[in-house]
Amino acid sequence: MPEKTDFEIAVINQVRKVRKAKGYTQDDLAMFLNLTRGFIGQIESPKFPSKYNIEHIGILAREMNCSPKDLMPEEA
Repeated sequence: MPEKTDFEIAVINQVRKVRKAKGYTQDDLAMFLNLTRGFIGQIESPKFPSKYNIEHIGILAREMNCSPKDLMPEEA
């Protein structure tokens, strides 16, 4: 099973940070992305290979009223 890269983990952590700062839950993100809450949990867990793709980032930025850049880490 492929592991998440350091960059993928950084993106996931940044999305989680913005999600919490804006008061959204994993359920909210699941609804925005038409995914299950369990899948969002897998994305946020280091134990699973699940991760966001670029389309997810675009949808989340629109739904959370922020720039896609806000969902990216400062460092590559």
